[in-house]
Amino acid sequence: MAIEASKIELSLGPVYFNWSPQKLEDFYDRIANEAPIARVHIGEIVCGKRSPLNAGALARSAERLRQAGKTVVWSGLIAPVNKRERGMIRDLIATGDEIEVNEMGGMIHLKGQPFTAGPFLNLYNENALALMARLGCTRWCARVELPLNSIRTMARALPTLGTELFGFGRLPLAHSGRCYHARQHGLTKDSCQYVCDRDPDGASIETLDGEPLLAYNGVQTLSHSLQVCSMNAKALSEAGVCALRLSPHDIDMVAVAEAFRDHLDGKLDSEAFVSRLVGNLPGWPISNGYLSGRAGREWVAI
Repeated sequence: MAIEASKIELSLGPVYFNWSPQKLEDFYDRIANEAPIARVHIGEIVCGKRSPLNAGALARSAERLRQAGKTVVWSGLIAPVNKRERGMIRDLIATGDEIEVNEMGGMIHLKGQPFTAGPFLNLYNENALALMARLGCTRWCARVELPLNSIRTMARALPTLGTELFGFGRLPLAHSGRCYHARQHGLTKDSCQYVCDRDPDGASIETLDGEPLLAYNGVQTLSHSLQVCSMNAKALSEAGVCALRLSPHDIDMVAVAEAFRDHLDGKLDSEAFVSRLVGNLPGWPISNGYLSGRAGREWVAI
């Protein structure tokens, strides 16, 4: 069942990067006051070591966002590695707040409580998505490498679930037990000194020929380019998509959200939208190849 084009909303994913508490609060304050975003995912999902650093700032930001009328969703860790981190999803569930699950192990604590299935769960077909629905899933964000045709098939098979599409940002490609930032600075993961805070958008990886290839953010591997979904609202609604997810970066995310909103509302065609958006992304290449079933780093004019 198609979603009405006018009802496609924008959501904001969790911040992947190690931003300071003040930077996070300033960022979410602007989102609360200015951004045409309905749903905000918040929480440390990449590295459990970083979670205590920003707990207070995130709690205050969550309250500020709620006061502004935003729906706040707490996102859980992708790969908890110890007892404390494994307990974090349990603690999130116990709050009764809306949550997003990003690893299967934490689902044992849900016991039927509604949840969002994050883009880090291995959901590649209708059967896997149906299992999530039986466990209490009410919304899911598709894996970034899934082509739109596959997402359409899955969304149509489970029309009662809200389907989010990763619409903007460096694509999260892989997660590791090793910290690339620590290794790059001659440190170990246990004594990393949180050096990932030196790269607010992640650090670029180049080939031996000096060509940009990927990016790393602590234990996370990302695409070098930023994914930009330039499809109009009609095409998205026909695919069963109810929301585009924007991933936060150290740029003017309010301007990014406004450009997406104007495009979805029909005020900008795809060409004008991309032109306006690129103007706010100095030096960033864009891509969307996965959505067309091609290499993710490619750009396909739609």
